[in-house]
Amino acid sequence: MRGISEVIILSLLLTGMSGCKTPPQRHMEDAGAKIPSYWSGAGESSQPVPGHWVQAFGDPDLSALVQSALAENYDLKAAAARLDAAIAQARIDGSGLWPQISFNADHQQVQIRDAGFGAARFGVFEALFNLSWELDVWGRIRDARQAALLEAGAVASDLNGARLSLAARIAQSYFDLAEARLQSEVAEQSVKDRRTIVQLVRGRFARGITNALDLRLALTDLSTAEAQLTQARNQIQQVSRRLEVLLGRYPGGRLREASALPEPPPGLPAGIPSELLERRPDLIAAFDRLLAADSRMESARKLLLPRIVLTAAGGMRSTALTDLVDPRALAWNVVIGLAQPLFTGGRIRGEINLNEARAEEALNLYKNTALNAFREVEQVLAADEWLREQEKALRHAVEQTEASRKLAVYSYQLGIIEILTLLDSYRSTLNAQSAHISVKRQLLTNRINLYLALGGGV
Repeated sequence: MRGISEVIILSLLLTGMSGCKTPPQRHMEDAGAKIPSYWSGAGESSQPVPGHWVQAFGDPDLSALVQSALAENYDLKAAAARLDAAIAQARIDGSGLWPQISFNADHQQVQIRDAGFGAARFGVFEALFNLSWELDVWGRIRDARQAALLEAGAVASDLNGARLSLAARIAQSYFDLAEARLQSEVAEQSVKDRRTIVQLVRGRFARGITNALDLRLALTDLSTAEAQLTQARNQIQQVSRRLEVLLGRYPGGRLREASALPEPPPGLPAGIPSELLERRPDLIAAFDRLLAADSRMESARKLLLPRIVLTAAGGMRSTALTDLVDPRALAWNVVIGLAQPLFTGGRIRGEINLNEARAEEALNLYKNTALNAFREVEQVLAADEWLREQEKALRHAVEQTEASRKLAVYSYQLGIIEILTLLDSYRSTLNAQSAHISVKRQLLTNRINLYLALGGGV
């Protein structure tokens, strides 16, 4: 029997290692484009990304809801189960590095017939073991295990990304609910104002100062305001139920949190672009999958090399159970074999080409994911500036419409303006107030999108 070293030398002579390619050296900075030293939307004064961005809003109710969702959300639990499955798969893929040992014990009844002597029946006890071990001299199995470990790491990054995405959706829905309630309050005040106008017009109509058309127009405007109030209240229950599902609760529409919109946290904590590659979960996952594809490719290439397998079998067999513990009854054999693929109908070459194509796919997916990540950050940073300008303009618009509304009421009482002008002033006030609330919520949503795009921790 040849020794292990002799078999390895023989296999090298049969195949030659020159046919194996060296796997490419990957770097996270290989993102398909030159990465700038700072964001164009934030400049060189970018603050570092906060580790727990939810707390930056200074709302204990929001922080409590996020923590509750992280513990109870069913999508997140499913993502955690996928991670457990990936870890188990890595354990399976790495099991080939170890000897596979089995043991079997049984009892058989044997009957022997002999001419002239009748038949003899006796029992046979067996205790047998088998061992099979592929010597991973080329690292094929190790490459497969490494690929599985990297894929498990990618799934772990997916889980982190799911946690971040869930926290962002909770925060966005939370502020959506706050906006819906504020919009409902504005609508309620609008209904009250319209009723005041109706009373004013009805009194003037009773005194013969105005005509029936003015009264009809005022009543129509009141009905429109009441319809807007109903729509605003319906929006509250829709957002509330959506938020409850994210929290893993029955969508009963019973949430009492979220009654105000805070100011966005000061500054733009964007860090520097190169940090995004090592912080954002989807980029980390994409890079791990790229490395895993490289390992799969290497494992496939090594299928061309010989397999060296050590097998062993042994055990005891006796008609008496007590004899199984007698070392003299032990029989065993050990075999070391070499299997060299010579012709497989293109199967091995096909597997190599398949894994090379998947590695190329993973590389381009990583580059595309990186470019889209940079785009998201740049867009959010740019949006912050014009949203702030819009909020400032709408704040001034609210002040102006409030003043014009009071002036319009006074002018209508004096008969200087028509009813349509008065109603338009109220509608302008409502629209300005509603738009101002909406842009304040957009500022908060944009800040959440920034934390999400940057991969900030929760």
